[in-house]
Amino acid sequence: MATDSLSLFTGLGLSEHKARETLKNEALSAQLQAAAAQAQQVLGPSIDKSTGTLLYNVASRLKDPRRLSFLVGYVTNKKILTDLQLSAALEYLRSHPLDPINTADFEQECGVGVTVTPEQIEEAVEAVIGQHREQLLKERYHFSMGMLMGEARTALKWADGKTIKNEVDMQVLHLLGPKTEADLEKKPKAAKTRPEEKDLKASRTAASNGEEPATSLSLMEQLRGEALRFHKPGENYKTPGYVVTPNTMPLLQQHMEITGGQVRTRFPPEPNGILHIGHAKAINFNFGYAKANNGVCFLRYDDTNPEKEEEKYFTGIRDMVEWLGYKPYKVTHASDYFDQLYAWAVELIQRGHAYVCHQHVEEIKGHNPPPSPWRDRPIEESLLLFEGMKKGKFAEGEATLRMKLVMEDGKMDPVAYRIKYTPHHRTGDKWCIYPTYDYTHCLCDSIEHITHSLCTKEFQARRSSYFWLCNALDVYCPVQWEYGRLNLHYAVVSKRKIIQLVEAGAVRDWDDPRLFTLTALRRRGFPPEAINNFCARVGVTVAQTTMEPHLLEACVREVLNDGAPRAMAVLKPLRVTITNFPSSKAIDVIVPNFPADETKGFHRVPFLPTIYIEHTDFKEEPEKGYKRLVPGQPVGLRHAGYVIDVQNIIKNASGQVTELEVTCSKSDASEKPKAFIHWVSEPLQCEVRIYERLFRHKNPEDPSEVPGGFLSDLNLDSLSVIEDALVDCSVSGAKPFDKFQFERLGYFSVDPDSTERKLVFNRTVTLKEDPGKM
Repeated sequence: MATDSLSLFTGLGLSEHKARETLKNEALSAQLQAAAAQAQQVLGPSIDKSTGTLLYNVASRLKDPRRLSFLVGYVTNKKILTDLQLSAALEYLRSHPLDPINTADFEQECGVGVTVTPEQIEEAVEAVIGQHREQLLKERYHFSMGMLMGEARTALKWADGKTIKNEVDMQVLHLLGPKTEADLEKKPKAAKTRPEEKDLKASRTAASNGEEPATSLSLMEQLRGEALRFHKPGENYKTPGYVVTPNTMPLLQQHMEITGGQVRTRFPPEPNGILHIGHAKAINFNFGYAKANNGVCFLRYDDTNPEKEEEKYFTGIRDMVEWLGYKPYKVTHASDYFDQLYAWAVELIQRGHAYVCHQHVEEIKGHNPPPSPWRDRPIEESLLLFEGMKKGKFAEGEATLRMKLVMEDGKMDPVAYRIKYTPHHRTGDKWCIYPTYDYTHCLCDSIEHITHSLCTKEFQARRSSYFWLCNALDVYCPVQWEYGRLNLHYAVVSKRKIIQLVEAGAVRDWDDPRLFTLTALRRRGFPPEAINNFCARVGVTVAQTTMEPHLLEACVREVLNDGAPRAMAVLKPLRVTITNFPSSKAIDVIVPNFPADETKGFHRVPFLPTIYIEHTDFKEEPEKGYKRLVPGQPVGLRHAGYVIDVQNIIKNASGQVTELEVTCSKSDASEKPKAFIHWVSEPLQCEVRIYERLFRHKNPEDPSEVPGGFLSDLNLDSLSVIEDALVDCSVSGAKPFDKFQFERLGYFSVDPDSTERKLVFNRTVTLKEDPGKM
C-alpha cells in the first residue's frame, strides 16, 4: 500500500524524498490520496505536474477537510489554474466556514474566468513606469524590473505574469533605448543594507520571475530547457493556449515513439536573401536550444515563393549557419512536402475548413476586409475549383484557397494556396499553385516532428492558427514559442532596402563590409565566435532588442585580442633614414605574435637603415602632451631595441615633410623614451580599407529622424581606401579572412579581393571604442 501511495505522489510531481516525508504525515497523506483519486476520475491516471502541485497545496494547506472535494473540483476542471488563485480560494473558505458556499461570490474572489486584456496590461504597466520614470531614467537598467512587475501584478491581480513581463520589457526598452556597456556592468554592491531596505529587496527579488538571463551566463546555460520554462518533449499539452483534442494524446504518444523524446527544432529561412545579424540570434536560438538539450535542429528552406528564390541564397544560408559553428541534423525544403501539403489541403476542404475564393489581393488587404462571398460555397464545388487551380485553369490572382479561421490579430480566413506561373527552383513546372507560410509552416513542423517551433515575436499573432490547422487535420501538433527579434542601430537589414542600396551604388553588394548581413560581417573580419558571444550577451529575451553596434564591436575585440597575431603596418608612411645604422646588413628583429603570451610564437622582421613610420607620429614643433617624435624628443622603435633622434627634416617644394634623417642608439633602461612607435622596413605595399558607419542617424528608417528616407541618410565618408599602405613582411602569404592586429592601429582582416601581387586588408574594428561614435 505504501509503495502504491509513493508512486501516486511522485506521479503528482513530488520528489521521492518529499513523497516519503508526506507518507509520514497520516492526515496529509490521506487528504492527498483523496484529492488524487478525485482528480483521476476527471483527468485519468496521468496528472500533469502543475495540477499535481496545486493538489498537493490543497491537501497541505486546507484546514477544513469538508471542503476538499469542492476545491479539488475547481482544480481538476481547470477553473483554478494558479497558486495565486488557490491562495485566494483558501482564504475565502477560511473566512466563510458555513454551508452552503455562494459559488458566484467564491469565483469572483478567486478570479475564476477572469480575462485580462492586452490593453489593460499595457495601461497598467504604463502607469507603473510613469510613477518611477525619473528613477528609471537615472538608474536605467540597474533599476529593479522585478519591482515594476510586482506593482503591475498588484494592479492586475489575475493577469498572466509572463505577459506582464513582456510588456514591461517593451515599455522600458522604448523609454531607455537598448542597453549600453555601462548598463551591462554589474551594479557595485552596497556596503550595507539598512534593515528597512531588506523587505523591499526581498519583494523585488520575489517579483522578478521571468527576468532575462544574466549576461554573464553562456548561451548554452541560458538555453537549458528549465531556464526557458519551455515544455518538455511530449508534454505539448501543458503549454498555455495549446488545444487538446480527443486525438492529442495518441498523436503525442506516436510522436514520442518516433523521436525517442528528443528535442527537435528547425531554422526555416526563406531562400530569397542573405542572412543578417538578426538571423544570427535566430540561428543561435534554434540550433543552440537543441544543442543545449541534447537535441537536433533541421535547416529547412521555406521555398514556397519561386519568384524570389535563387541558388546563391540556398548556398549562402547554409554557409552562414555552418560558419557560426552549427551543423544541421538534416537539410530539408518545404518543397520536399508539396505532395503531402496538397493532399492535406484537399482534406481540409473535405472537412469544411477551407474554400476557394475569387476576391483579389487588394480586396482582402488590411485589418477589416469584407468577408468573402464564397465562404459558404459547397464543399464539392471548392474541391473541383481547387483541382482546376492545380491544373492551370485560372490566371494568377483569379482564385485562392482560404482557411476558415480568425487569427489573433483579427485577420480573417488567411490564404493557404495561391497561383504562380513561375517555375520552381527544385520542382520545375510541376506546380502552378504554391502554399503560403500560414499554411505550410506548422504542417512542415508536424511532418518533421519538431518539438519547439521557435520564431520571432511578430508571429505571436499566428500561434492560434498554428494550433488550429494541425488540429483541423488531426496531425501531430508541435508548440510555437516566440522570442524577441534582434536589431542594431545605424543599420538597415530589410532585403528590399539592401537591394536599393546596391542599386543606388551606396554599397557594392550584399557582402559589403558596411552592412550587417552575416556575409558582410564575415568579410569585414568579424569572427563567428564574437557574433555568438554578442547574442549571448544580449540574452534570451522575449522583448525586441535594438542594440548599439559598439556592443557587437566590443565582443569582436575580445575574441580577436586572443586570436589575431600582431604585425606592424603604416597607413600614412613617412620615410626615415638612419644615418648611423649600426650594421652593414639587415638586423633580424624578433617580434612576439602575442606579446602577452610568448608561448604562441614569434616572427621576424628586418631592420634596415631605411624605415617607415606613421606621418602622425612626427611633429616639427612640440605640442603640450605630445610624446612622440619631435626634434629634441627621441622615441623608441617597438621591438627593435633602438631609440631614434631627429637630425634633419627634408621637405618638398610645397613645404611638406617627405623624409627624416635620424640617428639611432641602443635603448637604455635607465633613460626610457617617452613613447615607442611602430615602424616597417622592406614592407609589403598593400591596400587598406577603413570603414565607418553607413548611416549618420541612429534610426535611418524612422521618418521622424530622417524625413527624406534612409537613402538620404548615407554617410559619404563611410569608406576610405588607402592604396599604398605598408605592412611588415610577416603577413606575406596571408589568405582571405586571415586576421591580424596591426599594432596601435586596430584589427584587420584579409579581403577576398587580395591577389598574389597585392594584399587587401579591411579594418574590422579599432583597438578601442571610438568615443566619437557614442
